[in-house]
Amino acid sequence: MHIILASKSPRRRELIKFITEDFEVLTADVDERKIEEEHSKTESSKVSLYIAKAKAEAVFDLLDPDKKKDSVIIAADTSVILEGKILGKPTDREDARDTLYALSGKRHSVVTGVWIIKGTQSKGFCEETFVEFSALDEFQKQTIEAYVASDDPYDKAGSYGIQNGGALLVKKIDGDYFNVVGLPVMSLARELSSLQD
Repeated sequence: MHIILASKSPRRRELIKFITEDFEVLTADVDERKIEEEHSKTESSKVSLYIAKAKAEAVFDLLDPDKKKDSVIIAADTSVILEGKILGKPTDREDARDTLYALSGKRHSVVTGVWIIKGTQSKGFCEETFVEFSALDEFQKQTIEAYVASDDPYDKAGSYGIQNGGALLVKKIDGDYFNVVGLPVMSLARELSSLQD
């Protein structure tokens, strides 16, 4: 099984190694914001699945016919959702701070949509994890200030990475930790094992 990971994310590249060391990274440009707009009336938790599907299909279209038959393409997209609203990557330091303040003292949802294409088989699934941030007390405010001064929040949905300094903002999680990092490896491994030859 030749696996193609359709993701530029260094976190997903690390996580897929739990399943296999033998994979190739190949990506294609997809307008994620356009897909979000097209599905603005859709339940927020499903939008990441549409984006993952578009990413997988775009990479599938790049392959020559033989590679299309022999490859398994895996694409993923992670959304951070607070009170039904998808929180994107921050535009600047102030935006990151505002987002982290808004998340503090609340429970939010992290949904990763995963899409898999193998030959004529094409299917997807979503994994949802609930994350609760600590209350916005003085310690939380100081921690947010230190965190937004680092480079870490700016390439991440919801302005935080739980695997790095963002961990200090989190009170508890309910569900798959790796899903919050960006790839639900246990569910993905099960889905891959169910693919027909």
